[in-house]
Amino acid sequence: MILESTPNGLYCSQGGFYVDPSRPVRRAVVSHAHTDHARWGSRHYLAASPSEHLLRMRMSDEVEFQFLNYGESVTIGGVKVSFHPAGHMLGSAQVRLEHRGRVEVVTGDYKLGPDPTCESWEPIRCHLLVTESTFGLPIYRWEPDHVTTTAINDWWRESRDAGKCCLLYGYAVGKSQRLLAGLDPEIGPIYTHGAVEKGTEAYRQSGVAMPATTYVGSIEGKHDWKGGMVVAVPSAHGTPWMRKFGRVSTAMASGWMAVRGSRRRRSVDRGFVVSDHVDWPSLLQAVEACDPETVWVTHGYTAVVARYLNEQGRHAEILDSGSRGEQEEEAATSMQSNDREDADPRLDDRQEPS
Repeated sequence: MILESTPNGLYCSQGGFYVDPSRPVRRAVVSHAHTDHARWGSRHYLAASPSEHLLRMRMSDEVEFQFLNYGESVTIGGVKVSFHPAGHMLGSAQVRLEHRGRVEVVTGDYKLGPDPTCESWEPIRCHLLVTESTFGLPIYRWEPDHVTTTAINDWWRESRDAGKCCLLYGYAVGKSQRLLAGLDPEIGPIYTHGAVEKGTEAYRQSGVAMPATTYVGSIEGKHDWKGGMVVAVPSAHGTPWMRKFGRVSTAMASGWMAVRGSRRRRSVDRGFVVSDHVDWPSLLQAVEACDPETVWVTHGYTAVVARYLNEQGRHAEILDSGSRGEQEEEAATSMQSNDREDADPRLDDRQEPS
């Protein structure tokens, strides 16, 4: 085996590095810029080049970075390391490790299918596949993107005609930019919460096309928000920050909206099923395409997925790496003080998350 599970995360003893370590280490190989995968405190970080702006925005200037293009490789202690698109968000990557003919792949977080804000996931044949299972239950099945995008724009148009402002919630980095890319600017002006605007600017700097947006905190004095769309972080909901918008219609974009009652618990008017993680059928499709001898299942419904894969004749094991999911991503990428739009709109760096 190239990888082993340790209290600090997946460790490659041959190369002396960790993949998405849970604690600060000397050398970290990270799959993407969400803070549950790229944690503060490590001395050296290796990541995919498209994530550079996001990582540099979050980390100290004193941190040592090394970036590789997708498909490019570097050899560390005899282990060949390369990054391949994961489709989760800008710069997200599967980490491919090769040593003496053996190949092991850590997917990080991933989804299948097209996304205008990042490169699409690609299958990698391997001996060991480490897969997340955030939505590893048969009830989780995503609709095609165009269906959800049409529904969001229809809701915005109806709210505009009713004289309301729309507030659409998604985590600050990744989900919000995907939502922005699907909005129809012909309907009305688009505004952003500070944390969302900071992440969106990093996407623009990385060459990803985004619609024109206005940072909410840049608007002084009275303003007519009717007909506008505000993309904000979930933790802004129910705070004093919302009052400035007057009559609003609110919506949450999350994979958890597929579960009956989630919209009610969030106290929002609408729920749109949008996730940057694999659903049940695409998780199984990914395993089939990579065709590994062994599957390590982590993060989410691990027992369900491992049992199903074993029943299908594969060798699957549960990787005990703690519980994590979309709600944690949402918390990790929200601003610490959402009711203060004049606060520094930096990406949240407190912890690590659809």
